[in-house]
Amino acid sequence: MGRISWDRYFMKIAGDVAERSTCLRHKIGAVIVSPEHHTIVATGYNGNPRGMNHCEDIGCIRDKEDLPSGVKSEVCTAVHAEQNALMHAGMGSWGGTMYCNIQPCNTCAKMIANGGIKRVVYNQAYPDKRGLNLLVELGIEVMCLDEGCEKNGQPEPVKTPKTKKGRKGGA
Repeated sequence: MGRISWDRYFMKIAGDVAERSTCLRHKIGAVIVSPEHHTIVATGYNGNPRGMNHCEDIGCIRDKEDLPSGVKSEVCTAVHAEQNALMHAGMGSWGGTMYCNIQPCNTCAKMIANGGIKRVVYNQAYPDKRGLNLLVELGIEVMCLDEGCEKNGQPEPVKTPKTKKGRKGGA
């Protein structure tokens, strides 16, 4: 039995990072890895902003309003794992790979693009496909590690268009 791949190694770490989450619905973890030496640049997990009570203490507003996952994400008080990892990484995210145990939402996909991430690896589908579509459109390599993604209508890996030449736009 050989060693596990780098992708599976960092995805396992993302799963461990997710255990710090205070969300009652989903435990999400993200890891940003430098492309040169397979080193972790930053990690993040989902939870309320600093200074705010945690959902595990005050309850989930999405549950109180009976909102399904992937709908009206702006109602949620949590900062997503991908967003926290990007904030911790700063410019260290540039050119790196992000590992996340769920496919990024549309808002996170925009932040991932502006953070200079070149590759996203995830292992669970998200109901809203706009984030996935945006990453692919922007030429960011996207890969789903687990076979469950195919069952949810997602190819493994998602093909990245080869026609993109350089970056346009950006903040």
